[in-house]
Amino acid sequence: MAHTDHKIIFTGPVGAGKTTAIASISDIEPIRTDEHASDMTQKRKSNTTVAMDYGMIRLGPSEKVHLYGTPGQERFDFMWDILTKGGIGLVLLLDNTRPTPFEDMRFYIKSFKEFIDSTRLVIGVTQMDARATPTIDEYARQLAELEVTAPIFEVDARQRTDVSVLIEALLLQIDPTL
Repeated sequence: MAHTDHKIIFTGPVGAGKTTAIASISDIEPIRTDEHASDMTQKRKSNTTVAMDYGMIRLGPSEKVHLYGTPGQERFDFMWDILTKGGIGLVLLLDNTRPTPFEDMRFYIKSFKEFIDSTRLVIGVTQMDARATPTIDEYARQLAELEVTAPIFEVDARQRTDVSVLIEALLLQIDPTL
C-alpha cells in the first residue's frame, strides 16, 4: 500500500495560537523551537517560536499529515519560504485581541500570496471569547475585498475539535472525496 504524506503550514502573528493548535491535534509529541522572547513579543508571551513547530496526524494506516508552524515574527520570515515547500495548504490563525487583526490578515495573505495561489487557505480566528469584534462576517468582508476565497472559523486553539475543523476544511477544499 502506498504511503501518502501531506504537509500543512500554520501561520499568523505572535500569540495567535499556532504552537497550541499543533500541540492540541498532533498524534505525536510536537517538536518546538521556542526561545525566550527578547523583544516586543515578550509583552504578549514569554517564549516565541524561532524556527518552527512540528506535529503530525494520521488519517489512516498509510496517510499522514505533517503540520508545520511558522514563527510569527517577521524577522524569521526566511523560514516561511523553507516551510511552505511541498505544502498543500495554509492555516492562517488570527488573534482577535490584537490591535489590528485585519492588518494582520492582509499582511499574512500578502506574505504567503504565491503559496496561497497555488494551494488552499483556511482561516481560524482565536480569542473571540475574549473580544467578540471584529466578527467572522467582518473578516469575510475583508477577505472578499482582497479577492481571496477561504472558509473562516472561530476557533479555540486548545481544542482538538476546533483545530480538526480547520484541517478538515482545508483537506476538503483540496480533495472533496477525503
